[in-house]
Amino acid sequence: MSKWVLLKTVYDEVEAEIIVGLLQSGGIQVKVSSGRVAPYPVNIGKMGEIKIFVRAEDIREAERVIGEGQ
Repeated sequence: MSKWVLLKTVYDEVEAEIIVGLLQSGGIQVKVSSGRVAPYPVNIGKMGEIKIFVRAEDIREAERVIGEGQ
């Protein structure tokens, strides 16, 4: 069973979607965790965090992929 590690924390939903798309197009599995509360568009502090996780064995490739995409 693979261990999931934090790749990046962002505060913009569009940025998160772009990063996830880049990673998935490179064949990297992704999990996303958000502290946002659905009816409130708050993006302040912990309530605005969107955390992007990848498998531990994919971390270097994921860092390379998002580095090229920025």
